[in-house]
Amino acid sequence: MTQKYALLSVSDKTDIIPFAKGLVELGYKILSTGGTLKVLQENGIESIEVSSYTQSEEMFDGRVKTLHPKIHGGILHRRDNKEDKLTAEKHGIFNISLVCVNLYPFKATIEKTDCFDTIIENIDIGGPSMIRAAAKNFQHVVVVVDSKDYSYILENLKSNNTLEFRRNLMMKAFSHTAEYDCMIANYMSSRFRDGFGDSVFITGKKVMDTNYGENPHQKGSLYEYNEFYSKHFKSLKGIASFNNLTDMNAAIKIASAFGDKDCVCVVKHGNPCGFSLKENLIESYRYALQCDSVSAYGGVVAINGVLDVDLSKEILKSYIEVVVASHVTPEALESFSHKKRIKIFTCSSEGSNRLYFPRDTWDFKHIEGGFVYQNSDFITANEVRNSKCVSKAKATQAQMLDLEIAYKIASLTKSNCVTYVKDGSLVAIGMGMTSRVDASHAAIKKAGEMGLDLKGCVLASEAFFPFKDSIELAASVGVSAVIEPGGSIRDDEVIQEADKHNIALYFSGKRHFLH
Repeated sequence: MTQKYALLSVSDKTDIIPFAKGLVELGYKILSTGGTLKVLQENGIESIEVSSYTQSEEMFDGRVKTLHPKIHGGILHRRDNKEDKLTAEKHGIFNISLVCVNLYPFKATIEKTDCFDTIIENIDIGGPSMIRAAAKNFQHVVVVVDSKDYSYILENLKSNNTLEFRRNLMMKAFSHTAEYDCMIANYMSSRFRDGFGDSVFITGKKVMDTNYGENPHQKGSLYEYNEFYSKHFKSLKGIASFNNLTDMNAAIKIASAFGDKDCVCVVKHGNPCGFSLKENLIESYRYALQCDSVSAYGGVVAINGVLDVDLSKEILKSYIEVVVASHVTPEALESFSHKKRIKIFTCSSEGSNRLYFPRDTWDFKHIEGGFVYQNSDFITANEVRNSKCVSKAKATQAQMLDLEIAYKIASLTKSNCVTYVKDGSLVAIGMGMTSRVDASHAAIKKAGEMGLDLKGCVLASEAFFPFKDSIELAASVGVSAVIEPGGSIRDDEVIQEADKHNIALYFSGKRHFLH
């Protein structure tokens, strides 16, 4: 029987010792390099140094060590090809049947330094070459790129080294090198071309399949960047659907935009239909429902804090499909056990009692045949506080807080959008309309249906008012303060109308379209 060799060369040495020992027990001889070789030998694992096998010393500070015919020939030669076997025997090429490689830590390097020389040295060359060679020859070679797979691989090597097993590892390996190359290409584009190079690469790792997509005839899955969902998002009850995930995204973005404040956001079909920021989460939840309790039925609730049993009792008074909080107490979770349809999730970072959501640098949207790509939009910390008062009337401190709430919600909601906030609670909202006046009419009509008094509320718009009619309509329901970007050729008319009705008017100077 031909002696089998395993080549181990890893930057991340997690669990490499038990894996190597398992391979030795299965009859493999170990080839290794550099730091991996040292760790193996220090732990009593007999290993052959690659340079000893190739009779070629490492060169150029380790830049060249595995780029050699004896390495790549040992991986790539076809075991069922007579000519390949004769060539391997003639040149003393080992039968390298397993390649375990993980790559230089490029991602970790760019996160901790801006030194380009250091970054360049952490671009792996030999590693991807060996992985791709092993993946190409998967019919004869096992390729390993993830330390989490070590136990699974050892079990399969003992009894079930099937073609399907090797094929699955091959697909993972090509994805691994592709993601690595995409990361490097995107970094270079970002560093030297502001992120808008000739190509851009969007990569993600599958977290789970959803039961279906937006509709039952569509398939769907969740993919993640930087292991965000794997690390920070947990399902405590139920499985998230495709639509649940998009609704949770909208709800968490709004609720988490208020830092350490006890706020609650309710979303239905991607749009907020309730929000409140009160002294505690129970009050915030109660007031959030008042905005549009009809739409809230079967909706998604994001809680910027801990879901305890008292709050769970409030939620159980009506039908909410999904609840996501920073944490959920065991007693609260138990209180939902008899409700089969409700789904409970957490989304937080370690040591925090608030919702945690990433601030992705880039944003994109699919269009047929491609996608449009842009820098992500952010609301800066003091965008409202630093806005310019252009009216004679000034907002009070309480009105400024309401303006901030209204402005953030408007900026994170589909355009055209207007939001009305009173005493820390959303009392009316119009979104996704082709006309800003139509959005206002829809919001006011819904508030009337809900029995909500808008007198004294504030109003925010994510884009400027092109005409004074929006101020006229606001005045008719008693709006006391307005914030909008400004920038219309008719700003003077809008300001005059605000002064006419003693409305405090603020221009933020920044538009936040969300199409």
